[in-house]
Amino acid sequence: MRIVPRIAAFRAFAALALVPFAAVAGQVPPRTSGVQPVVSPQYADITDLVLRSPLVIDSVIRSAVKLDGPQAIGTPPGYVRLYIEADVIALIRGKEAVPARIGWLYDVAPDARGRLPRLTKRRVLAFARPIAGRTNQVQLTGADSQRDWSAPAEALTRRIITESIAPDAPPRITGVGNAFHVAGTLPGAGETQIFLQTETRRPVSLSVIRQPGEAPRWAVALSEIVDEAAAPPPRDTLLWYRLACGLPRTLPSAALQSMEPADQRAAAEDYRFILSALGPCTR
Repeated sequence: MRIVPRIAAFRAFAALALVPFAAVAGQVPPRTSGVQPVVSPQYADITDLVLRSPLVIDSVIRSAVKLDGPQAIGTPPGYVRLYIEADVIALIRGKEAVPARIGWLYDVAPDARGRLPRLTKRRVLAFARPIAGRTNQVQLTGADSQRDWSAPAEALTRRIITESIAPDAPPRITGVGNAFHVAGTLPGAGETQIFLQTETRRPVSLSVIRQPGEAPRWAVALSEIVDEAAAPPPRDTLLWYRLACGLPRTLPSAALQSMEPADQRAAAEDYRFILSALGPCTR
């Protein structure tokens, strides 16, 4: 028998959560169709979700009820707002236990025929935050925060959570501080150091070393001292994400002011080399 949540329960929830949901999303939700292909999750996508979501819940959708009128205020044009009730399989991330059944709001686009996707019995990962005073309801942290479950998606989510809560987790990059370039004694030789600004003020620096006849080498250091063991971060790690997704696309002119023009050009070239080596922040 299908269990439909009591109207009074989710009316109160809708009144509380509609405006914050729209503000957090800041974007039109991704279009959802009835058939969801299983694809490998992008590291940056899942990291975005994990870092903004104090709750990650593995669950199976029990019911999806369409909301109309005042309950659907703030729904993006062309979308339908649903109240989802789901049975919890596991709390992947969270400081407090959650009930066996929880609810949240979800915006979805009908297909070309005006039909909504079949969500009942679908297993999903919900990236959410708690709602004060409502232990059986949560709020998605963005328009893309309900994701179809897959074993690779869950495994990647768990790995990123572990990385993000580690004591030595790399901080969020907030900008570029100073940059320096020193030319070597031989033509084509030189070294560039770029010091980054971080949310926690933890020192992070980048270095590039060029030697004639050799490929340039670069490294990242998470301390004030750059040792010889420093190396580039492996792709699809939190440090790679912080750099590939957090660095500006060009070296700010303010970071170059203390250098001569030739050194400025060399530092800017080395910065472009680092960005190229990191690769795109694919989402």
